[in-house]
This record gives sequence, C-alpha cells and structure tokens, in this order.
Amino acid sequence: MSEVGTDDIGSWFSPEELAVIRRRMPILYVDAIPVRVDADGVITAVGTLLRTPREGGIQRALVSGRVMYHERIRDALARHLDKDLGPMALPRLPVSPVPFTVAEYFPTPGITAYHDPRQHAVSLAFIIPVEGDCQPQQDALDIDWFTPEQIIAPEILAEMVDGHSALIRTALAVTGRLL
Repeated sequence: MSEVGTDDIGSWFSPEELAVIRRRMPILYVDAIPVRVDADGVITAVGTLLRTPREGGIQRALVSGRVMYHERIRDALARHLDKDLGPMALPRLPVSPVPFTVAEYFPTPGITAYHDPRQHAVSLAFIIPVEGDCQPQQDALDIDWFTPEQIIAPEILAEMVDGHSALIRTALAVTGRLL
C-alpha cells in the first residue's frame, strides 16, 4: 500500500474548485489568538491584526487560515502564525495541540456568533503565547497588543471581523482573565 503525500495531489485548490467545495461542504480552519504571558503564564496582552478587507476600511482579526490536505493541526498553526506574525514571533506551540473551543462559521448570519459569508467552516481555536517580535506579513497592516481589560472594550470588539470578538471573550473566560 503506497502513501500519498501532499506533493502528489497538490495542497491547494484552484479558485474555481475552492468555490464549488465551499458551497458543498465545511472546510477545516485554525484560529490562533496570539498572547503575551507573564512568568506565571497569566495573559498580559492579546494581539490582533489590522487588515484591510476586500470591502475596504480597516478591521481587526486573529491569525486564521485553512488546514491543508495531509497537514497536521500543529503544522497549520505554525504556518499561519509565521505567515501573519513573521518569523521572529517565536510562538510557543503546544506539543499536543488541544483547542480551547471549536467555532462554527456559517454563511448565514445569526446561526452562531461566527460568520463567514463565503462558506460553512469549522475552526479549531487556540491560545498561542508568542515571545518574539511580531512583524505582520502579507495582508496585515500591523499588530496591536491590548491588555485583557482593553481588548474587551466595546469599541475594540466592534472592530473585530466574523465573530473573532466572541473567540477573544471565550479565550479570556477559559483562562480566567475575563472581568
């Protein structure tokens, strides 16, 4: 029995193929909340990316992206953290990643707190401590760091895309940092 690797089949779909798949089945994603922690492991800062969406304007987002065929969850997290935060972010990935929650994104608003107009997606959400210097890459303009008290301000949460504000509140609640 031969094993099939990602190079044999290809890891990405063409835009046309992806559009068809998105209309027919859920896609697996990872969401990562970059955090700074103190010596006791308590969250002291939460990072959000500033992005310019296709519709214009500026919005805040978390590190997020698809899991490729034949890719481990841990590898997908590393790839997206490197892509969005840069190679010097120095994320501390868990040896055995376990999400703090599962977010279900629907194209129809209001079914859950999470919305993606393109597709039905299921995302495993992780809290990832980063120790290095974050230099946003690709379509991110900048990364802003907020204390847990600052990040839950209504005006900051209102700038978040697609329900990412709900992920931040859940992450802070799970870690005992939601006030």
